[in-house]
Amino acid sequence: MEPGRWARITDIYHATIARPPEERVSFVGQECHGDETLRRQVEAMVKSHERSGDFIETPAFAIAPELLIEVQTIDLIGQSIGHYQIESLLGAGGMGEVYLARDERLGRKVALKLLPEHLTADETQLSRFKAEARSASALNHPNILTVYEIGAEGNRHFIATEFIEGITLRASLTRERMNLQDALEIAVQVASALAAAHETGVVHRDMKPENIMLRPDGYVKVLDFGIAKLTEQRPVPDLDEIGTTAVLQTRAGLVLGTARYMSPEQTRGQTVDARSDIWSLGVVIYEMIAGIPPFHGKTPSDCIASILTTQPPPLSGVLPEVPLNLESILQKALRKNSDERYQTIKEMLADLRNLKGELEAEGSSPQTKARAESIVSKIKRHKRGVLLTLAAALLAAAAFAYSFYFVAPAPSPNEKSIAVLPFENRSEDKSNAYFTDGVQDEILTRLSKIRDLKVISRTSTQRYKNRSQKLSEIANELGVANLLEGSVQKTNDQVRINVQLIRAANDSHLWAETFDRKLTDIFSVETEVAKAIADQLRAHLTGQEEQVIAARPTDNPEAYDAYLRGLAYSLKTANTPANALGAQKYLREAVKLDPKFALSWALLSYVDARGYNSLYLQPTVALREEARQAAETALTLQPNLGEALHAKGFYHYACLKDYDTAVRYFEQARQLLPNSSRIPESLAYVARRRGQWDRSESYFNEAERLDPRNVFLLTSHAQSYMILRRFPEALRKFDQVLDITPDDLDTLANKAAIAQAEGDLPRAAALLAPLHPNADDTTALEIQVYQAILERRPAQIIPRL
Repeated sequence: MEPGRWARITDIYHATIARPPEERVSFVGQECHGDETLRRQVEAMVKSHERSGDFIETPAFAIAPELLIEVQTIDLIGQSIGHYQIESLLGAGGMGEVYLARDERLGRKVALKLLPEHLTADETQLSRFKAEARSASALNHPNILTVYEIGAEGNRHFIATEFIEGITLRASLTRERMNLQDALEIAVQVASALAAAHETGVVHRDMKPENIMLRPDGYVKVLDFGIAKLTEQRPVPDLDEIGTTAVLQTRAGLVLGTARYMSPEQTRGQTVDARSDIWSLGVVIYEMIAGIPPFHGKTPSDCIASILTTQPPPLSGVLPEVPLNLESILQKALRKNSDERYQTIKEMLADLRNLKGELEAEGSSPQTKARAESIVSKIKRHKRGVLLTLAAALLAAAAFAYSFYFVAPAPSPNEKSIAVLPFENRSEDKSNAYFTDGVQDEILTRLSKIRDLKVISRTSTQRYKNRSQKLSEIANELGVANLLEGSVQKTNDQVRINVQLIRAANDSHLWAETFDRKLTDIFSVETEVAKAIADQLRAHLTGQEEQVIAARPTDNPEAYDAYLRGLAYSLKTANTPANALGAQKYLREAVKLDPKFALSWALLSYVDARGYNSLYLQPTVALREEARQAAETALTLQPNLGEALHAKGFYHYACLKDYDTAVRYFEQARQLLPNSSRIPESLAYVARRRGQWDRSESYFNEAERLDPRNVFLLTSHAQSYMILRRFPEALRKFDQVLDITPDDLDTLANKAAIAQAEGDLPRAAALLAPLHPNADDTTALEIQVYQAILERRPAQIIPRL
């Protein structure tokens, strides 16, 4: 609206409300001199004033734009703009009004967006917008709104697009919080649309729920590509002035509504690129799942301050069952430094698809059907007409047919996923096996600190030490795309390390190298290998990650040798007193040789606390104190050492049962060790102790994703299911263990225990009959004793006790 027109309306309005109510109608008619549009606009404001009475807090002129939209709409209904006849108003906002119109030439419905005059007054900005809008109109993607025409009639600039039957994501979110499966489905489709746009150089700039449409058939459509270009380089209003005029109030509403989704670089007025859209999509996903945006504020400045200075609350605090890898995706998308975010939307899309595939693989057919129908049902409840209802019913039938006749293929592994297989010991002195294992573990550990990679834990890879399987089979079992093989030959103070990176699907060698170095250069070799692998897999490294993987844990070769020996004992599959004592011995020697060896202090603390909790070591006060002192020493030496933070958390969990403090340390460690299965495993135990079973299960699933063949982890998860009497799920976990260790007596006995719990004693007896446990197989012995008690055979009890 032109300033002169607005001034005329407000002048008449103020003069009118100063008169007695009975004189106002005639006065407005006189002042408007036959201008019916002007009369209706003034009367709308006067009626608002009269309805509010004496208690009004906001004057009518301050909300006038909202009142006048209605008047303007009445004026346009039935009129034509170009060859489009306007039928009704679909919506209005700071970027203009959208009308349902009919294309008189082609006889089809269209959505006609009329852009506000204040956004098209600047010829330079308008020219830039037109260029970008034309690029957007050339986009051909099922998730992008089709643009038919960009045009103008007089001073009215418009965009004609396909008309979408459905509701906006904003409308859906105002009714109820979205379930996880629906949110991921929408996120994948939106990310796919952005990927197509970014490939052509088009950046959206205004990604928010209002610009995402949900169709009844499950399709998602992204609107308004390039329109935000009109508002670039326009100053955000001075917040002290907001509300002083209606024009500024409208502008403030626009800024506040959009500010919640702005990237930090947008709020600073800096040049934006595709990574800004990645941030905005992260905000939208967070809001879909949490029900609230991650950044809040009563005013635009408050909201912007939140974006620039605060971290969003963890999703797990709002929704305990949220997958941990979804938390990781959002944490990466919402990094304030754009260099630390996903660098392309395709990377984010791949992670979203992997997560969606994992969740679907875990679900059953009825759940798949329910998810397919969910979005449709929400839209259908708010749409009119038989055709839409029929379309939704057909979609539901199709979803059911699909879920009935087809089985979804397993999701392909992440291209940036890797497992470091056990290295071959080629030293003449075979007692150097611990050194070979240590080199493998150090390379794996350095890789695991790169958030952009998925790295399988050593517990799972060690089971391939004497492998006979094809590499493709191993990769499939571990859920990775790439494998690292290697060998180590140690002779006196010289070492030769040979490594080769292999793409498992086709057995192609991506990279290979041989390093001949002195023992004192071992850390630089491990760093070079980690960096080379990251480069080959195109993983993004932050500056902090580069420093971490280049770190030298000690400058004392003898201390490092002792540490590797202790590490070897701590990683043995069997948790026995002998292995715990062996680890203690060498780790104590390592920190004695180098008191500044923080990594060794951290591992010593973990070994002590684990032994204290499991009773493999005598749970004495002295042992508990050593665990505490070792963890605190490690943190004093290196406050940002992830292993030290985890050790301190495990001490609080295992020795003190101080779960709140334990979780705090575990969450800090998790930021530094994104691929450590030990951290979600520890969080699973804490949640289980607290009775938070759903959260515990989510943590177990996350740990198993990183350590899929860890029999101790799988057994612990199965035991949770047993406690909950979810016996079919427990049996599936025990079967996974038996796939790895077919003759494990305790696992076979646990399957018998489930039969006992279900009251099927003959089946339990049949499972126990072939088992001949020795004194170390305590679980199997206990279950056999319980079977004898249930069968009332006391003579069988005494020998086993």
